[in-house]
Amino acid sequence: MSVRRRLTTATGAVLLTLAVAGCSGLGRSAVGTISYETERELLVTVTSPSVKGCHLLAPSGVTKVENNSLVDIVMYRTRNCQGKNSIYVPTKTGNQIAPDTLPWRSYSVVH
Repeated sequence: MSVRRRLTTATGAVLLTLAVAGCSGLGRSAVGTISYETERELLVTVTSPSVKGCHLLAPSGVTKVENNSLVDIVMYRTRNCQGKNSIYVPTKTGNQIAPDTLPWRSYSVVH
């Protein structure tokens, strides 16, 4: 393999990595999925949600979340991404509410 071809391949790999990793920082969308389970045991998966704003969840609330995106999220018990008892869910992790606590009703993306 020639030096020029190796350099071209390496440059392409670096640019692709930067494009994918930097996508969420450009104010567009989180790369990956966020899956959650409602109180009625319905599984919902959102692909690449916007990194801006407050995202409403199912009206019945959410009991479990899996963050398989490239960004962290914060779960809230209110419908407006405010209030006490929020929970930070890092990328590639999940969380579940404690028994006898209110479900999550919204989330925001950390960017």
